[in-house]
Amino acid sequence: QVQLMESGGGLVQAGGSLRLSCAASGSIFSINAMGWYRQAPGKQRELVATITSGGRTNYRDSVKGRFTISRDNTKNTVYLQMNSLKPEDTAVYYCNANIRTYSGGVYYGNERWGQGTQVTVSS
Repeated sequence: QVQLMESGGGLVQAGGSLRLSCAASGSIFSINAMGWYRQAPGKQRELVATITSGGRTNYRDSVKGRFTISRDNTKNTVYLQMNSLKPEDTAVYYCNANIRTYSGGVYYGNERWGQGTQVTVSS
């Protein structure tokens, strides 16, 4: 059973920083793209940042220059360093990963989601 476990959310004042972590565990053969999404109350889930297995990154415009996504492939972990936080960054942040597993001679590819971690930025 493959799981994604997030940590690092919390309450911070505007202008502050937080670092989110997401570790994948289980019978993992490989992990392709990993990313972070967020969902604010009453809004749709939106992409925040993604990173490929080779380290190529992509960010939504509103977080460019403030957030940094990185990953440690040896630990199957993705990080999101969030600086200069704004009240509009308040949301539940979800980790996402495209994970390949191997069983009975067959490779399986599945998209996995973490349970979410709350980030609240006060003004």
